[in-house]
Amino acid sequence: MQNWLNRPGISIIEVIGVPAVSKETIKGLFENEVVLGDDQSPVAKLEAKKLFHQAYQAQLENNYEEAIELYRRSIETFPTAEAHTFLGWVYSFQDRYDDAIAECLEAIRVDEAFGNPYNDIGSYLLARGDRYGCVRWFKRALMAPRYESYAFPHFNLARVYEMRQRDLDAAKHYGLALEENPGFTQATVALRKLQAKLK
Repeated sequence: MQNWLNRPGISIIEVIGVPAVSKETIKGLFENEVVLGDDQSPVAKLEAKKLFHQAYQAQLENNYEEAIELYRRSIETFPTAEAHTFLGWVYSFQDRYDDAIAECLEAIRVDEAFGNPYNDIGSYLLARGDRYGCVRWFKRALMAPRYESYAFPHFNLARVYEMRQRDLDAAKHYGLALEENPGFTQATVALRKLQAKLK
């Protein structure tokens, strides 16, 4: 599976079933947001952050085995929801959806306010063909207090509802995705196609 972050101008993969990460999330991770928690372990946090950055770089280079090892080392040093979520994301590139879901569940255990793992679990379930079980995870992502782009779970819900021929629900969520992110090209295209179909 292609790592879509390497493609300029793409903010979400066109094919549903792969988690979405906004540019704001990536920027935050490379600033300070990946180091959350108490101040009792500043050295461990800094080491974990360094390992996370190395893992992400390996991921961008499609070196998934190295990325997995570095994310694991980051988690062993100082566990963060982000590192668990990104480890799961790499597992998804290898079609290891059970492992990806397990990492997202660990991310939620570490920080239940972080929205990405909820959306990602929904994406992995959808990639396995579960058009019903994924919905509750996308909805939970929408309720998470710490999430950079609610456009992604809205878009994912819209795609699921469209697959299930619930066109009005799909149109609603495409519209909500565009309210969150007016420049979301895939949502614009999908909404226009759906509107043409409904005429």
